[in-house]
Amino acid sequence: MPVRTSEAVWQGTLKEGKGHLKLQSGVYEGPYTHASRFENAPGTNPEELIGAAHAGCFAMFLSALLTNNGFTPERLHARSSVHLGEGPTITKIELRLEAKVPGLSEEKFQELAQQAKAKCPVSKALAAVPEITLEARLVYA
Repeated sequence: MPVRTSEAVWQGTLKEGKGHLKLQSGVYEGPYTHASRFENAPGTNPEELIGAAHAGCFAMFLSALLTNNGFTPERLHARSSVHLGEGPTITKIELRLEAKVPGLSEEKFQELAQQAKAKCPVSKALAAVPEITLEARLVYA
């Protein structure tokens, strides 16, 4: 299995400094600052990147589970909201999913979605987060 590498460079103090993030793939490279992390300033932040990784991993894992159970997902739209609390500490992650999967019952859908939440590699890596919730819903249009 491949090893993935990302880079971060930080210059200066916590509040006045600035940083730059770069992904090995080259699909993202950009700034981050105290304000982009703890306020709503332009730029990204580690929690946003964790959220993207979690949503992506969860959707792919669920797709594999669905396929292995004889279902072909047409669309899986996963979102992850990462809550940063005092400390700072990631205190909660909310996964939300809208899925279009023909022929899948609600009961089987919820079962597989919960399995994907528990077993995707990023969920496992985030096991120290006190609360990870999932709101999953099948859509038909």
